[in-house]
Amino acid sequence: MDQLNLPAAALKLRSNDGKTEAWDIIRKRYIILTPEEWVRQHYVHFLINDRKVPASLIAIEVSLKYNRMSKRCDILVYDRQGKPLIIVECKAPEVKITQDVFQQIAMYNMSLKVPYLVVTNGINQYTCSIDHKKKKYTFLEELPEYQEL
Repeated sequence: MDQLNLPAAALKLRSNDGKTEAWDIIRKRYIILTPEEWVRQHYVHFLINDRKVPASLIAIEVSLKYNRMSKRCDILVYDRQGKPLIIVECKAPEVKITQDVFQQIAMYNMSLKVPYLVVTNGINQYTCSIDHKKKKYTFLEELPEYQEL
């Protein structure tokens, strides 16, 4: 798999029927290791190890509804009261982060209304804070540690 611009993660890998799988510490099961999953697993470890997000407050592939369409956001982080706090959209390393990707995560946020959005392909990470009252967003250099959110 591609080298990422994220801290190294101690992923537990195995081969199953000729496919590489990674142990997902959130879903507690092995997942086929696609390029997007490679990025997602590294970002989850980054959230837990570097940003000090409690693993119990992270959900993966969360279903949501938008205009009667079923969608799934890659990673959803909750605050300690169980309210959605951060949406993370992961793409494979070879996928360019375009306006379409930002529109995708903005669409997810129409129903969740989180204060932080992250888009990553493992090479580039874009983080922004959203002020829903002022209808403004600000790009941040990096995602703050969990306790600062």
